[in-house]
Amino acid sequence: MLKLYYAPGTCSLASHIALEETGAAYEAQRIDFSKAEQTKPEYLAVNPKGRVPALVTDRGTLTETPAILTYIAQSFPEAGLAPLDDPFEFARLQSFLSYLCSTVHVAHAHARRGARWADDSAAQEAMKAKVPQNMADCFSLIESLMFTGPFVMGETYTIADPYLFTIAGWLEGDGVDPSQFPRVLDHRNQMAERPAVAKVLTALES
Repeated sequence: MLKLYYAPGTCSLASHIALEETGAAYEAQRIDFSKAEQTKPEYLAVNPKGRVPALVTDRGTLTETPAILTYIAQSFPEAGLAPLDDPFEFARLQSFLSYLCSTVHVAHAHARRGARWADDSAAQEAMKAKVPQNMADCFSLIESLMFTGPFVMGETYTIADPYLFTIAGWLEGDGVDPSQFPRVLDHRNQMAERPAVAKVLTALES
């Protein structure tokens, strides 16, 4: 059985939703960041990076959201979570996942993890102050050029949708009004109504 290590409020939500969408058997193990469980030897033995998500499979442990999402889509092709038979469309999907991971998530992290990039407190505050503009710029690009609609890739739901839903859920906390991006906001609202998404969100609140 697959085992997903997750923490509320993190990008692990995307993998959690994708697993639920497949209908596959899996176990979800919460990591409590408020107790710094991600730094404890028990978890570092699972993921030495000390982050979530981590997905334990019968062949080893996978980390990094794009890799986990792709593994889920390829492992359960019957769920139709990726255009596996179309190299161009699959690459386009990977491009979107990579943008969320390498650019948007990093822009978000500057508000909370500035110490990763600078020791100087003034530099950290400067990075934090820049987050609303950077996140707005990222989502302006997604809204105008990258989002096809009604789902990220068009008519078909894919692994890109729970990932966008997850990161779009951070906008208010980053000082960005999501109403600036009506297509993304509509997507976020529609996603919240999906049974798999509702089930995972309810589990996170319990």
